[in-house]
Amino acid sequence: MILFLDFDGVLHPEPCYDQEKLFCHLPKLEKVLIDFPQVRIVISSTWRETRTIDTLRDFFCVEIRHRIIGVTPSWRDYPELMDRIGFQRHVEIEAWLRNSGEPWAPWLAIDDKPYLFRPFLPTLIKTESGIGFNESTEIKLRALLAASQ
Repeated sequence: MILFLDFDGVLHPEPCYDQEKLFCHLPKLEKVLIDFPQVRIVISSTWRETRTIDTLRDFFCVEIRHRIIGVTPSWRDYPELMDRIGFQRHVEIEAWLRNSGEPWAPWLAIDDKPYLFRPFLPTLIKTESGIGFNESTEIKLRALLAASQ
């Protein structure tokens, strides 16, 4: 299982003007991920555009860092997929899967912007931007991960 992870609106509320609240929900997500060691993580957040993968890994606890296996490419580099799929974040995930050598791999995405994905996508877990990863998000993620085992 691959988890495509957004940061803003997921790991902290968006907007987040208080530096102390950045990544305030990360410990809750990490707790879930520790319970599901088969999950690999790909960063789909726009944070990937201004930071290296090593810098992104450093936000996570030691038990999770090695499971971050990449970042999604930009949708702008895949006009043919954009023409076919038409939703930016979804295109980035599809491009990453195609380039990974495992295009068939099961995946989930956690994001607060469903308009970046095809409508009614069953692999998308939507968070509320102003809240982020909360108890209901955790319950849904746990259920989907348990069902995929």
